[in-house]
Amino acid sequence: MQGTELTPEEVNRLWMLYSCNRDLEVRNKLVEHYLPLVNAIAGRLAISLPSHIDTDDLKVSGYFGLMDAIDRYDYNRGNKFETYAGIRISGAMKDDLRSRDWISVSLRQKIKRYESAIIALEGNLGRTPTDDELAQELELSLEQLYALEQQVSASTIIPLGEYIKSETTAAVVSDPTKSLEAIELKETLAKAIDQLSEKERLVVSLYYHEELTMKEISRVLHLSEARICQLHTKAVFKLRGFLANEINEV
Repeated sequence: MQGTELTPEEVNRLWMLYSCNRDLEVRNKLVEHYLPLVNAIAGRLAISLPSHIDTDDLKVSGYFGLMDAIDRYDYNRGNKFETYAGIRISGAMKDDLRSRDWISVSLRQKIKRYESAIIALEGNLGRTPTDDELAQELELSLEQLYALEQQVSASTIIPLGEYIKSETTAAVVSDPTKSLEAIELKETLAKAIDQLSEKERLVVSLYYHEELTMKEISRVLHLSEARICQLHTKAVFKLRGFLANEINEV
């Protein structure tokens, strides 16, 4: 799948034509032009998924997400298409992953146990637990804890990604009620991020906002890639626990 090289003027002309007559041939030219966006999103998502997940399958589901975005996009409103399409494309890919239930039952059990341990310790200690305390709570050695954190790291990408990207979604939602909910979620997430350690906040920011890979973040922070995965995993479960508690209190 390769995109076609068009000038900005040619792209605008295609959008004007498609907004007027919904011509299939024009739509196909737009699809071809924006295909690199599908490839980029698939590549980024695949980095944190198990090796048995085929990137080409993600691209196929993303391709349909792109077509849906083109059909639904209102050119006359002036919103940036790439932002809108990115949400549709990544959403289609994540829906495909969920439908295939790529996380095993045993891994789901480990994730639940790990998350429960973090929430319980933070509630009892009033602070972030150390690696030693977390390992003791889970009855694991430190080596086993680090191996577990790397194993479950990929499973955290999708749920936290949806929380993080909610602020982007708000910009393209026309329903005022939904926009308000997105703003409230963004504020809640900001409070949750404040609970993280400095390094955890950096990892979350670099991964979800700067869109660096784990390897790139390891170079920026001068830490091993395994350590970055551990920091990311802890940050995600803390955020999910905080957000779950907030929802329960409402």
